[in-house]
Amino acid sequence: TLFSYEYTIGGFNISVYMVAMVTLVLYLTNLVSWLLQALVDAHYMTPRRIDYGVKAALKRLLHYTLFTIGFFVAISMAGLDLQKFTIIAGALSVGIGFGLQNIVNNFVSGLILLFERPVKVGDTINIDEQWGTITRIGMRSTVFETLDRSEVIVPNSDLISQKVTNWTFTTNVSRIVLTVGVAYGSPLDKVLDILIRVAKEHPDILKDPESSAIFTGFGESSIDFELRVWVSDISKRLKIKSDMGQAVDRYFREEGITIPFPQRDLHLRSIEEDLRSSFVGSKPTGD
Repeated sequence: TLFSYEYTIGGFNISVYMVAMVTLVLYLTNLVSWLLQALVDAHYMTPRRIDYGVKAALKRLLHYTLFTIGFFVAISMAGLDLQKFTIIAGALSVGIGFGLQNIVNNFVSGLILLFERPVKVGDTINIDEQWGTITRIGMRSTVFETLDRSEVIVPNSDLISQKVTNWTFTTNVSRIVLTVGVAYGSPLDKVLDILIRVAKEHPDILKDPESSAIFTGFGESSIDFELRVWVSDISKRLKIKSDMGQAVDRYFREEGITIPFPQRDLHLRSIEEDLRSSFVGSKPTGD
């Protein structure tokens, strides 16, 4: 029959029945894994309000463990000699390791991310000048969603080896800095009062830590200030910064305070006499 058909690979007698058994056991293992994850989540993790990132890490670890057990059970049920299988697998791993070293590196890095948790699902990160929120940490890669809703896939090894800014590692509170320049001659005390007023009036800006407005220096075309505020929802950073900029512009217009554009003044101290004479003696020409 079809199930009794056998062929030999590397000293192993493999039958269609054996392949079918291995496939069935692995399928059932995967099914049991997802069902068990759902039960643990519903009856243990959710009632205890376990952090979402911790839940994702524990569920992923449970899946890896059950799948590994199921793999060896499938090999055993298929009648394969585990000792021979281990020897052959060890020999193959040397050759395969060179070709799959990046995949293995990413897999190990994924385990480090799950256990050490320098980043977790829901964190807002900045890597390689890209800013977004992590939506999934997989076996090989991590996915995060940017502000324009595009999904960036990053190899797990990059999150371990590269510099990553985690904006929500310990807290969701984040600071926003708005830079403002006013024309020379503007009433500086009134400028500072307006900046603080803008911060106090915005509903999404925290009262503690307290907002601050500071003078930062004399620029080439303006006197420069910074308004520093704190927000509890980092996803609203751009919206809040836009609101503050519009409010500052509105209050400056009401008070007659000017935001200057870049300009340069050119002063001629001395020029050659013959060049000066040519300027004085020249007359404009019409069309």
